[in-house]
Amino acid sequence: MPVEDITAAAAGSWTLGDHRVHRMGFGSMRTTPDPDTRRAVRVLRRAVDLGVDHVDTAAFYVSPGGTLNVGSGPARYATELIRAALAPYPEHLVIATKVGFAYTPATGLREDASPAGLRAQVEENLRRLGRDHLDLVNLRIVRRPGRDAIAESFGALAELRDAGLIRHLGLSNVRREHLDEAQAIAPVVAVQNAYAIDNRGDEDALLRECGRRGIAYVPFFAIAGSRRESGAAVVHAAASEAVARAHGVTPHQVRLAWTLHQGPHVLAIPGTGDTAHLVENIAAGAVRLSAADLAALG
Repeated sequence: MPVEDITAAAAGSWTLGDHRVHRMGFGSMRTTPDPDTRRAVRVLRRAVDLGVDHVDTAAFYVSPGGTLNVGSGPARYATELIRAALAPYPEHLVIATKVGFAYTPATGLREDASPAGLRAQVEENLRRLGRDHLDLVNLRIVRRPGRDAIAESFGALAELRDAGLIRHLGLSNVRREHLDEAQAIAPVVAVQNAYAIDNRGDEDALLRECGRRGIAYVPFFAIAGSRRESGAAVVHAAASEAVARAHGVTPHQVRLAWTLHQGPHVLAIPGTGDTAHLVENIAAGAVRLSAADLAALG
């Protein structure tokens, strides 16, 4: 089958909140650097055409500035690009966003998980997306062992959920104790942490624990690995190269396939500003790795 005909359905599905979604989603961070916003709109629309039904974003995904801190010209917000491309939104589409950080041109990107700050960020997401509610809001934290309790912040989001501004809650960049702390306050439907074949840290245990609890585990930087915001990995292990050759795919597709093979509750949100890369990423959901492949990849 030509890669252009492979849809996000090839990756299988999982329940995210109250929606059954394809496990291959789309991350919107890299839609912002290109000054020609028409390209981002095309990528987003093509993603939905190819069956993507969950999109990851944040109001602090903006260029110039924001998490990537690149680009020039007028501010381009991922949330506004999503609105331009996809509104009125399909009923089946889940848009997940993050709070815990705020961005303005004057102050730059700054941490703010205060109740007032979180409410302002939720309202900004609503305004830029053109929504009256947010499908999923992940609380993004900075890990500071011994002084990074989240009860106050997560409790503030739970109140916004009770008020109808948010439908579901998740966590980002957390440890298991944060998950326990949050679940004592309100249901958690997703955990979004950095995780890649060559940048796993101590995440395997949390990934498995999410599976036991029926919580979606949503890795970011699955393609970038330790390069993080710098972009896709440029050096691959020999095993990844060998598996890629055996399957007739790229090492980046192997990285995504490996990610999806870590459990039926694992979702992928690769991001790109290029339609050709988008098609390749989604096609990775159809790559079936054997037990021997997985053993070789480690």
